[in-house]
Amino acid sequence: QVQLVESGGGLVQPGGSLRLSCAASGVIFSIYSMGWYRQAPGKQRELVAIITSGGSTNYADSLEGRFTISRDNAKNTIDLQINSLKPEDTAVYYCNAQRTWYSSKYNYWGQGTRVTVSS
Repeated sequence: QVQLVESGGGLVQPGGSLRLSCAASGVIFSIYSMGWYRQAPGKQRELVAIITSGGSTNYADSLEGRFTISRDNAKNTIDLQINSLKPEDTAVYYCNAQRTWYSSKYNYWGQGTRVTVSS
């Protein structure tokens, strides 16, 4: 059974930093592309960042610079470092694992961790 468990969310003041983590189990972690998405209140879920099995990263255009995604294949974890937090970063952040193997697509989600940016 695939499990993705996020941690590290909380209440942070504007300008602060936060590091989110996602621990994966039940998958061959190293062959999956891993990502972070977020969903703000009343909005659709959106991509934050992706890191491929080879370590290449891709960020949402509006977020590059403040967000850094990383992965540790030995620990089956990914992290998201967020700096200079803004109130508009308030959202539930979700961990995602995905892989396409020929015609088969595998896509898994965690339960999310809430980040609130407020003074």
